[in-house]
Amino acid sequence: MYNPTVARLTCRALLGRRRALILCALPALLLVVAAVVRAMNGADDAVTSELLGGFALATLVPLIGVIAGTGAIGPEIDDGSVVYLLSKPVSRTSVIVTKLLVATGTTAVFSAIPVLIAGFILNGNSQQLAVAYALAAAVGSIAYSALFLLLGTVSRHAVVIGLVYALIWEALIGSLVPGAKTLSVQQWALALAEKVAGSSADVNSSVGLVAALVLIVVVTVGGTLFAGQKLRTLTLAGEE
Repeated sequence: MYNPTVARLTCRALLGRRRALILCALPALLLVVAAVVRAMNGADDAVTSELLGGFALATLVPLIGVIAGTGAIGPEIDDGSVVYLLSKPVSRTSVIVTKLLVATGTTAVFSAIPVLIAGFILNGNSQQLAVAYALAAAVGSIAYSALFLLLGTVSRHAVVIGLVYALIWEALIGSLVPGAKTLSVQQWALALAEKVAGSSADVNSSVGLVAALVLIVVVTVGGTLFAGQKLRTLTLAGEE
């Protein structure tokens, strides 16, 4: 399934100068905000949970997911180079799975690790909040990468659509509207954070842990399968 050549090309595309600057700027912003909040409020578990859950999981992780997920394949489709790639003896499933792994790894590195560091800055990992939210960010990275990788294969406006999704659905509607919370990746990730942190911590999800894990698997597997199917269609169109 994993193809080193595809992985290397995808990493090169994702970590180009422009995307690398954005990928580094977002985590840096989180760390700066965490340091300022700690200096102003001291170690406060409630503030830590609010910042890591309300800002990091709701905004930072999906935005990085947009950049990594759409960037893993969108540019190749736009410039037509994906047809050249698929003309090689590489299975379509291998291409999609490899790109998903690279996108997921990139999203996790640029979100979960900064979230962990920010948690230690904010309250020294009191009540396991830093670890809980870092694990939630890593798990959320899987679903976001699959979702935005699929979006990158079906639309030339994947980045715009992804930004609208991240900033309006996840950061606003998915955080505030009760019925929409069930369909929010943020809430699925929060279910894991709630389990790790325990009942004494101020971490709450509107989705149960089992349901959250099932939904993450469904989105990841479904998104990967649909993306693979779309890739086959693109190949046929290119060959014709």
